[in-house]
Amino acid sequence: MVDQALFALLHVLVFVYWLGGDLGAFYTSRFLIQPDISADRRLMAAKIVGDVDMAPRTALILTLPTGLALAESKGWVTFGWPVIAGISIAAMLWLALAWHLHFKHGSGADILRKLDLAIRWALVLGLGSWAVSGLMSGASLPFFLALKLLAFVGCILLGLFIRSVLKPLGPALIGLSSSDADTAAVQLAHTLNRARPLVTGIWALLITAAFLGLWTPTTF
Repeated sequence: MVDQALFALLHVLVFVYWLGGDLGAFYTSRFLIQPDISADRRLMAAKIVGDVDMAPRTALILTLPTGLALAESKGWVTFGWPVIAGISIAAMLWLALAWHLHFKHGSGADILRKLDLAIRWALVLGLGSWAVSGLMSGASLPFFLALKLLAFVGCILLGLFIRSVLKPLGPALIGLSSSDADTAAVQLAHTLNRARPLVTGIWALLITAAFLGLWTPTTF
């Protein structure tokens, strides 16, 4: 029972840091578009947003190993602990990659960024298929876990869409220090406003997943 409590605690902490980090980044991003803030302070706010955003990025990566460990300890899945350990090691390697990309800038990281992107799409396809199979048959996965997996896949997808939407963010931040700072500020605000509905969508999916985890599995 101690292992179940430990894995449950770790999984809850992942949820807390994901949602809390997202809220922190969301709040700080408001300072990027306030008209009475100088360009250097906007750039400082952008750095803070990027640093704070590593909490939800880390939590996303740790969601699967902690969730599978909890599910294995509860008997909801039966992969075996060697498989769970292997998945956890792979997650740690992915986490190291994510942090490396956070600190490394420039064209030299393009291949690693593509690798990170490929991992996310592979999880969307693999976990999505597993979740759909669980919903249809119920043999490979309990129904509530299949729903949680779909919520997790939805979070990954929305995160990928946010990356696409935020592509103009870098040039807009650089433009704040140029002679055309007003145009850059308008573009910055437009880009962030487009991303906000996607961010709130992630919050909704996270809360849904947490509710499913707290709901007694026997009710399904």
